[in-house]
Amino acid sequence: MENPNTNGCGTGSGSMPGSCAHLAFPYIPMQGNNPAKYSKAEALQTGTLFPGLNLPFRAAINAKTQIENTALAELMALDFAIDELGLFLTTHPDDQEVLNLYWSYIKLAKEGREKYQKMYGPLMQTDITEDGYRWLQDPWPWDEEGNH
Repeated sequence: MENPNTNGCGTGSGSMPGSCAHLAFPYIPMQGNNPAKYSKAEALQTGTLFPGLNLPFRAAINAKTQIENTALAELMALDFAIDELGLFLTTHPDDQEVLNLYWSYIKLAKEGREKYQKMYGPLMQTDITEDGYRWLQDPWPWDEEGNH
């Protein structure tokens, strides 16, 4: 027995707000090995580590968004680049150049986070410090001292 079409669009069509459209099979090409990469700060600014994935609509957003070069922004950029590299490595696990960059950024982020926390206190609620639970003490790292 056939399933009744509940969207009113007919077989081979799907519903859209106010209309129907033909169903499609999407094709998603894979990135090649060793793609060009932005610097980690530029990646944070543009929203991608890879220039090939920098979509045109982002240009308008980038023009309005300027991130100050601070210790906290550097950690954010490293974390962003680590996430992007990890996603790339999911589909390109044998790309040794990207894997080496991934591990070097993890090391830099760990060192940077330790240095930052010694100077300004915990970055996250789960970062326990030896001098007690300082998470709720002012100023918060991004309010004043931590933003240098």
